[in-house]
Amino acid sequence: MASTPRYLSLFGSGELARRAEQAVARLSECRMCPRDCAVDRLHGELGVCHTGRHAQVASWNLHFGEEAPLVGKMGSGTIFFAQCNLNCVFCQNWDISHPDEAFPEAGPERLAQIMLDLQAEGAANINFVSPSHVVAQILEALPIAVERGLAVPLVYNSGGYDSLETLRLLDGVVDIYMPDAKFWDPQVARKLCGAKDYPERAREAIAEMHRQVGDLRLDGTGMAREGLLVRHLVMPEGLAGTVEWMRFIAGLSRNAYVNVMEQYRPCGKACAMPGIDRAVSAQECREARRMALDAGLTRLDDRCGDATKKLLERLMNIQGG
Repeated sequence: MASTPRYLSLFGSGELARRAEQAVARLSECRMCPRDCAVDRLHGELGVCHTGRHAQVASWNLHFGEEAPLVGKMGSGTIFFAQCNLNCVFCQNWDISHPDEAFPEAGPERLAQIMLDLQAEGAANINFVSPSHVVAQILEALPIAVERGLAVPLVYNSGGYDSLETLRLLDGVVDIYMPDAKFWDPQVARKLCGAKDYPERAREAIAEMHRQVGDLRLDGTGMAREGLLVRHLVMPEGLAGTVEWMRFIAGLSRNAYVNVMEQYRPCGKACAMPGIDRAVSAQECREARRMALDAGLTRLDDRCGDATKKLLERLMNIQGG
C-alpha cells in the first residue's frame, strides 16, 4: 500500500502539471467523457454537462454519510460539483445535477483552496463527487494545492460514465476510485440516464480503475488508502441488473469492496414513471445481497446490514462443509 498519496510523486516529477496541461487543452474540442460533445469549452461552448471553462461547485463539507473506510473521525472532505454528464431521471441530487441556474464557478486557485480548507478541517480525504465532466479542472487545481501542502488521499466518486482516455490521465493521481455500477441493460440505461452505451462504458471504466489501483486496501485504523470501491444502487423491478453486475465485479476480483445500496427512492422525474415511482422493497434488497454473495463477493459494506452478515456466515458454513 502506498504510504503517501499517489499524486505527490507525479507532482515532484512535473508529470502532474503536464497532465493538467493536456487535460485543459482537450477542453477545446471536449471529449472528456463518453458523450463526445466536441464543443469548445475553453471559449464558452456548452455540451451535455452544461459546464464551460471552469467547474461549478455546489458545496463542500466534511461528510459522514460515506462508507466507513472513507469517513474516519473527522469525515470525508466532499466537493460536490454541479451539473453532470448523465441525466438520471431519479437523481437524488437533482437540484445540483439539473439546476435551474448555474452554480458559481471555481477557477483553479479557488478549487485548490477548497481542497486545502477541507484538509485543514481534518478531512480524511478529498472526495470529488460527480467529477467526470471536470477532470481537467481538477487536474489544473491539484498542482497549486499540492504546492501549498495538500497531502491526503483523493477519491474519484463518479457515476461510472467515464472515458478511458480521461481515466488514463488520472493514473497515478487518484488513490481511491468509487464508481457507480448503475444499469446493465442498454435500453434501461437509455431510458433512465439518457445513455444507451452506459453499461459498456461503465464496464470499461471500472475495469480500468481496478487496473490502476487494485482492490481497496485499508490502513491499521481501518481507513481506505488506495483501491477500488464499487457502489451499486438496487432499483425496483430489478432494473439495475444486479446479478450481472455482481458477476462482472467478481470477475475482476472476488476481493472487490462493494456497497450494495438500498436507499433508492423516487426523486427527480421518477415519481411520474411507473416502475421506478416507489422505493425498493425489503425483499428486493435481500435478493440483491444474495446475488452479491452468490457471485463470490464477500467484502460488502457494513451498511448492507446484519441480514447480509448472516447470509455470508451461512454461505461460508455451506462452503466449509
